[in-house]
Amino acid sequence: MTPGRRSSTFTRLLRHGFTDPSAAERLLDGPELTTVRDDPVLLEALGATADPDLALHGLVRLLEAQPTPTAHRELLDTLIAAKPLRDRLLGILGASTALADHLTRHPTDWHALVTYEPHDLHPGVTEFERGLAEATDPVSLRVAYRRCLLSIAARDVCGTTDVAETAGELADLATATLRTALALAEDAAPEDAAACRFAVIAMGKCGGHELNYVSDVDVIFVAEPAEGTPEPQALRSATKLASHLMRICSETTVEGSIWPVDANLRPEGRNGPLVRTLSSHVAYYQRWAKTWEFQALLKARPVAGDPALGQAYLDALHPLVWQAAERDNFVADVQKMRRRVVENIPAAEIDRELKLGPGGLRDVEFAVQLLQLVHGRTDPALRSGTTLDALRALAAGGYVGREDAARLDEAYRFLRSMEHRIQLYRLRRTHLVPEAEADLRRLGRSLGLRTDPVAGLTREWKRHSTVVRRLHEKLFYRPLLDAVAQLAPGEARLSAEAARERLIALGYADPAAALRHLEALASGVTRKAAIQRTLLPVLLGWFADSADPDAGLLNFRKVSDALGKTPWYLRLLRDEGAAAENLARVLSAGRLAPDLLMRAPEAVALLGDGDGGGLAPRQRAALEQEILAAVGRAENAAQGVTAARGVRRRELFRTAAADIVGSYGTETSPAEADQGALVDRVGAAVSDLTKATLAGTLRAVVREGWGDTLPTRFAVIGMGRFGGHELGYGSDADVLFVHEPREGVAEQEASAAANRVVAEMRRLLQLPSADPPLLIDADLRPEGKSGPLVRTLKSYEAYYRRWSLIWESQALLRAEPVAGDPDLGRRFVELIDPLRYPAKGLTEDAVREIRRLKARMESERLPRGADPKLHTKLGPGGLSDVEWTVQLLQLRHAHHEPGLRTTRTREALAAARAAGLLSAEDAEILDEAWVLASRVRNAVMLVRGRAGDTFPTEPRELAAVGRYLGYGAGHAGDMLDAYRRTARRARTVVDELFYGD
Repeated sequence: MTPGRRSSTFTRLLRHGFTDPSAAERLLDGPELTTVRDDPVLLEALGATADPDLALHGLVRLLEAQPTPTAHRELLDTLIAAKPLRDRLLGILGASTALADHLTRHPTDWHALVTYEPHDLHPGVTEFERGLAEATDPVSLRVAYRRCLLSIAARDVCGTTDVAETAGELADLATATLRTALALAEDAAPEDAAACRFAVIAMGKCGGHELNYVSDVDVIFVAEPAEGTPEPQALRSATKLASHLMRICSETTVEGSIWPVDANLRPEGRNGPLVRTLSSHVAYYQRWAKTWEFQALLKARPVAGDPALGQAYLDALHPLVWQAAERDNFVADVQKMRRRVVENIPAAEIDRELKLGPGGLRDVEFAVQLLQLVHGRTDPALRSGTTLDALRALAAGGYVGREDAARLDEAYRFLRSMEHRIQLYRLRRTHLVPEAEADLRRLGRSLGLRTDPVAGLTREWKRHSTVVRRLHEKLFYRPLLDAVAQLAPGEARLSAEAARERLIALGYADPAAALRHLEALASGVTRKAAIQRTLLPVLLGWFADSADPDAGLLNFRKVSDALGKTPWYLRLLRDEGAAAENLARVLSAGRLAPDLLMRAPEAVALLGDGDGGGLAPRQRAALEQEILAAVGRAENAAQGVTAARGVRRRELFRTAAADIVGSYGTETSPAEADQGALVDRVGAAVSDLTKATLAGTLRAVVREGWGDTLPTRFAVIGMGRFGGHELGYGSDADVLFVHEPREGVAEQEASAAANRVVAEMRRLLQLPSADPPLLIDADLRPEGKSGPLVRTLKSYEAYYRRWSLIWESQALLRAEPVAGDPDLGRRFVELIDPLRYPAKGLTEDAVREIRRLKARMESERLPRGADPKLHTKLGPGGLSDVEWTVQLLQLRHAHHEPGLRTTRTREALAAARAAGLLSAEDAEILDEAWVLASRVRNAVMLVRGRAGDTFPTEPRELAAVGRYLGYGAGHAGDMLDAYRRTARRARTVVDELFYGD
């Protein structure tokens, strides 16, 4: 061979798509292809395949395997002369090493590809049964199955059939295979076959007539006794037949296996009997079945065995399928199952997962099935088990926008084609897009992407995946807007009844009001209405994910009405995905946050800042600076305190919104796993805000009454949860007031000034206004309500030295200066430290007194009729139990253990554990109970808009508390059980540490 010729052939091979022209040249020069190596037809046909190198290698192997020279010559002659065979055979050899291996083992099976009659283009079950008829055992069944599969794959890779037709043919071949396998099982055990009527119901993709090349074939078995056979005996016989059928298809032989037959979709799954009677199936679905099981029945189709029994199964169970959407939490259950599927994908695979990942095939299938279950009750045209047929029917009926349906159809076909080609290569069950460049190149070329197959494949795959991801949820919500909007002539719209059905399925209690809100928001031709029509489909989904979708939509309408004319509002929601989702979560999570927002809707801007920075709590120094500056600009004290309360309202909203978003999670970031961190953030943020508000109010009152300097030094001491940095949304500010006359000022004048300051601060902070009041509670002062509101430092010293009781020492454990004169606050702390951290700890009498006080508080303060086990403050294992236990440890040991000298409960508990005063396990139990009780109290305030220490009784409010705590729809009972269990464990520890010796 001359170098010039070699160079010319090498170039031709490269031009025809060969990646290893040298190896290809050697194969073409080999003995098997000597007579046709220069035939341009062969090279053109090889170059048209997905992988020319693979096709050429497979062809040489097939020629080598021919049993005689005559057979070898017949194959070559037919290959060159008959274009249909050439395209089919080389197309398969270039796309599937598994089918090339089959042809090598059975070298005459290529004849199955020669036929090219019209009826051969779309064979059905009958033709496939004929192709399998000669099978007499599992091995010969596999050979016949592969031979039939050759013809399906050939039509597929040559483009004779589209992806939907290919999937249908694969399902028909599976049906014929199940029938043949059942016949073999019955032939092997004729006595069992005679004892029962037996039917095989296909489920999943086989039932839906949309099977993959390699997939589990999902089935359910149903049987009835033959006449004269007792039911137990008939079921034993049917179980033997079913088990044998599964083995025939699934077991590995010298010819491999066909596919696994999976019966796990049956009632009770793997734990249930393999075969049931029809009445047993019906009883299970009527009483026990979960939502996903009815969803699975959408695709049920009798495929083998007794046709009358199979039809009876469908007739009995299909009516139940169309009642599934009436179940409580139906949409939430379906969507939760979809999320669970995504969560179970290994992180390393999620970006390559074609079927289950975000924007994958399952997103389309779930969306279509959800709509079928909602609207198929009243529209039988939607009851197809085939995804694309159902999508087409949904579009025709106006249940899905036609443009959306067309784009999803295109994306689904592309993704299914990818899936088919990936599986066809080795006939292995996989949904992962390969990573190797050679595999991607072959995959891209098989889909017609020839110029730059790898880049083209990646681009098209991502494009279609993005379409699916963007549309699959909107698919459910967008037609609701079309139902109330002006549509183009000829466009089908969702009927009022269909829109009502869909809203009820989403959890809306008042669908008529919801439609009115949608109409008000989205109708018209303004730019504002157009943006709302873009936003609302997604927002409706987020509202539906809450416990009160009606409130979410109503609140969104109120905010939109208030801000609709501002240029930035809708732009913020449209352009920053985080803002829209955060707003939806906040508006549907309860009353408090929306109420705070409605008083100043411009706070919506805090929800933007895509990275969530807008919701980060502000530091105390920054808050105090802003409030003091506002007070400085005010004309009088009332104006100054109004400004301070406005800042407080805005920051309460910021804190509540961050808490809700952190508790619910978003599409891009999961819910905060550390419940204690959520409680700490709220406690610190609200406490800092209260301190800044008090500082600003004090400044405003002093400035108006005395100018720059009050006649007496004045300090505010935080007590209780305020001093402990543990305020909740509904907490009062527990405080003590202390003053010290300045030099030359009479004590009477100083006392009068201090009392005027306190009275004015309390009045201004409680004045009726659009901002929530801040209640100041000074009942922990010496002598309680009977004592003076304000004392001098010397008066405190004299009282504590002479009259102090043990409960006051305990209360002072939480004392911390929060506003006013820093030096006076510091000296107050120095005064009380010996009281709260006694050098000798506690006497036994003091311990008994603390226990007596605790018991009396529980019996006297617990509201009548309240369930003690669910009372978060005074109930067993509640806040009081944990806090009194920790405080007893502090009173006993803080003098010698500096770590215990803290006003914060969790810090003190951690210090006690570090000091060995309780075990790590007991500390964890107490901490968990305290955090949970605090979370419940915060949730109640967020949901109801008013403080409470017990779980709400109204079902929607209870569900909203559960959603905040991480419990899905329908799991409020689980939440209450978990609270009781946590509190019970904590009470056991309290009994030992607080009441024990």
